[in-house]
Amino acid sequence: MRVTYNAPVSLTFSIFAILVLYADQKMYPGLIQTLFTVEGNTSFNFKTPESYFRLVSYVFGHRDWSHLANNLMFILLLGPALEEKFGTSSVFFMILFTGILGGFINAVFFSTSLMGASGIVFMMIILTSFANIKQGEIPLSFFFVIILYLWREIRGFLTEKDISQISHIIGGLCGSVFGFTESVFKGKK
Repeated sequence: MRVTYNAPVSLTFSIFAILVLYADQKMYPGLIQTLFTVEGNTSFNFKTPESYFRLVSYVFGHRDWSHLANNLMFILLLGPALEEKFGTSSVFFMILFTGILGGFINAVFFSTSLMGASGIVFMMIILTSFANIKQGEIPLSFFFVIILYLWREIRGFLTEKDISQISHIIGGLCGSVFGFTESVFKGKK
């Protein structure tokens, strides 16, 4: 048996996120706050290039090893199957689009800063419910995932102040759109 780099997007994403947190903690304290956190609408500066970089880079920044491990557990569990089902380039685009949309919405509408890959994780969770879809059908499991997901996020939005439920909701919406687009409209089985 040989070890393969079976999911290039998921693995590269994970390795880079690990390196960013390691560099922040061991070599360049403040790196994540400076380059891997998107600011909220009270401090986001649309005139600086680094602000636009942060609209994408924030998905690699994490508060600590626990935060990172929670996100990578899902990315490494779901990502390889999604790359196999939908293709590496499609999953790359989905991650990029979800990240930019989440960062932009945070920068325009919310005052808090944002870091982490939770939006990407929720996109993958919802997208996974489309993995075995047949043309002309919507899996019942999709509805259960959506109901549980929405209940959890709405409840969290009302009670938790240190977690960005909006990035989770954006990720879930993106996963739904990508799932329908890839599975239903393109006729994948």
